Amino acid sequence: MNFDFSEEQVALADTVKRFVARDYTFEKRRAILESSPGWSREVWQALADLGVLALNIDEDHGGLDYGPQETGLVMSAFGAGLLLEPWLASAVIAPALIRRIGLCLPGNPLRGPASADFLEQWLPAIATGETVVVLAHANARKEPVTEINGGLTGRKSVVAHGACADLLLVSAQTASGDTGLFAVTPGIEGVSLRDYPTLDGQRAADLVLSDAPAMRIDAGGALDAIEAALDIGLAALCAEAVGIMEATVAATTDYLKTRQQFGQPIGRFQALQHRMADMLLHLEQARSMSYLAAMHCTSEDKSARQRSLSAAKVTIGQACRFIAQNAVQLHGGMGMTDELILSHWFKRLTTIEMSFGDTDSHLQRFARLSRAA
Repeated sequence: MNFDFSEEQVALADTVKRFVARDYTFEKRRAILESSPGWSREVWQALADLGVLALNIDEDHGGLDYGPQETGLVMSAFGAGLLLEPWLASAVIAPALIRRIGLCLPGNPLRGPASADFLEQWLPAIATGETVVVLAHANARKEPVTEINGGLTGRKSVVAHGACADLLLVSAQTASGDTGLFAVTPGIEGVSLRDYPTLDGQRAADLVLSDAPAMRIDAGGALDAIEAALDIGLAALCAEAVGIMEATVAATTDYLKTRQQFGQPIGRFQALQHRMADMLLHLEQARSMSYLAAMHCTSEDKSARQRSLSAAKVTIGQACRFIAQNAVQLHGGMGMTDELILSHWFKRLTTIEMSFGDTDSHLQRFARLSRAA
C-alpha cells in the first residue's frame, strides 16, 4: 500500500510546521499557558488566516473540505508545538459532527428542527475563526443531562475547552428516551462553566445546566453521529501523538550525542543504543497505526471502524508510555524540569494515552469486536 503523500499534502504539513517553528515557540506557548484564559485568540485568528480552521468544513460553508489524512498531517505538525488552542475540539470534532447529522451536506435537505440560519451562522464562523464550537458529551462518570420542555438540566464534567466555547453542542436524554444533540449558548441563564487546567496544560470545564434554553439540531441518530465524529477526533489525536513522539525521539537522540560521560558521548554506550532502537521501533509502529486510523475513521461499517481505531489507540498508547518514560529516564533529572520542553511532551503523551478511552479499555473493545466479527 502506498503511504506517500501528495505534493499538496506535503505543502500543507510544511506550512503548519513553519508556523509552529516561527510563531508558536516554546517561550510563546509558556506565556499563553500562564495567561488567564490559557489559550490565545490571536493565535486562533492566525490559524484561521492559515486556513487550517476551515480544513474539515465543506466548501458551501467556506471550508476546504479536506479529510482525515490532511487533518492528521496538521495534528502531527501541531504535536511538537503542543498547541493549547482548541483545534481538535472546534476545527475537527465539531464540524465532523455537524456534517454527520446531515445539517450541511451539499444537496441534502435540512433534516433536523434547526433552521438553515443555524448553519449559516456557525459553520462559516468556525472556518474564519470567529467562533469556537465544542462538543459536551460523556465523561468518566457518565453524568446525565436530560431535556424537559426544551430545557436541559444536568452536568457534564471535563468538557475539553468548554470555557472558551461560543457554542456548546450538548448530548442529552430526551423525553422519548433517545439521545438528542442540542445547541446551548454559554453565558445565558441556566448555564454554568467552571474552567481549570489539565495535566498537560490544556483547558477543560465542568458544565452545569439548570433548565437551560437549548435548540435540538438533530432528527434522530445523534448518538451514532457523535460516536462517528469522536472516531474522527480519535484518529486526529493519534496523529498528534506521533508528532510529539517524533520530536521526543529526535530531542533524545541529540541529547545522547552531546551529553558526555567517561570522556565520550553517552550515545556510544550499547545499552542506551538498544533503548533508542526500541523507542524508534515503537515510533514506527505508532506511525503506521495512525495511518490505519486515518484510513478507517470515516468508514460506515461501525464495527470495523471502531476495531481499527481501537487497534491504533492500543499501539499508540503503548508507544506514548514507552517513549515518554524512556526519554525522561535518558535525560536524567532534568527531563522532568518545567524549563525543558521534554517534560511538557511527557505530560501531553501521558494525557493522550488516557484520552478517548485508555489503552486497557481499547484493548478490551478490540477483543470484544474481534470476537463478534
